[in-house]
Amino acid sequence: MINLTPTELERYSRQMMLPNFGEVAQKRLKSATVLVTGVGGLGGTAALYLAVAGVGRLILVRGGDLRLDDMNRQILMTDDWVGKPRVFKAKETLQAINPDIQIEAVHDYITPENVDALVQSADMALDCAHNFTERDLLNTACVRWRKPMVEAAMSGMEAYLTTIIPGVTPCLSCFFPEKPEWDRRGFSVLGAVSGTLACLTALEAIKLITGFSQPLLSQLLTIDLNRMEFAKRRSQRDRSCPVCGNNAPWRYAQSNAMEASSNCTHS
Repeated sequence: MINLTPTELERYSRQMMLPNFGEVAQKRLKSATVLVTGVGGLGGTAALYLAVAGVGRLILVRGGDLRLDDMNRQILMTDDWVGKPRVFKAKETLQAINPDIQIEAVHDYITPENVDALVQSADMALDCAHNFTERDLLNTACVRWRKPMVEAAMSGMEAYLTTIIPGVTPCLSCFFPEKPEWDRRGFSVLGAVSGTLACLTALEAIKLITGFSQPLLSQLLTIDLNRMEFAKRRSQRDRSCPVCGNNAPWRYAQSNAMEASSNCTHS
């Protein structure tokens, strides 16, 4: 396993004091590559806490330029960056905070053309995109390539969170066969709300990478910050789900590819 430098041992010493954490968990973080999509108030803040925790490599994916109305929540940004690609500023800020990690900035949205390569290049993904088009693409790719995904979304004072492990837990389409009404641009948002959810999102990723504590599996955490109400809702995999179910199209493609490979081997 990868070793920790004297600087890293000092930098992460306080979290290594946690029960069941120690150097073993810290080395797992250093060895991990995490894909973060939608690097805004939610994804950017989650990336910040992954960076300071010592995740070895972050891949940040977000198209578009920074707007002034982003500034109430996007804590990696500065006012002089308005009108410029936010993902590059996110990389710059995170690298300044922790120069010991690697960061790749991808100035693009999640698309059918790039999603498979991005997912394959990471150990797990954080789904913090601003619309369900990107979320569904990432969910399908994570299921296809068997990569865990932390799913987090919010609107107004409400939010939800879950951790998806393909083949073990429900996928995003199991939880939301019909998309929530608040799937839209221009949603209301208070920075402290996106920050609250982002901290929980980063914590789920750290749990999953290190194994030091139990993540949310087959449970959807719903959050109402108007009332400070947190609830867990259990769910089962939908065997007829078009993404992760028994008859999902990717299963046939995978099966056909394996059959073709076998035929080539024995020809």
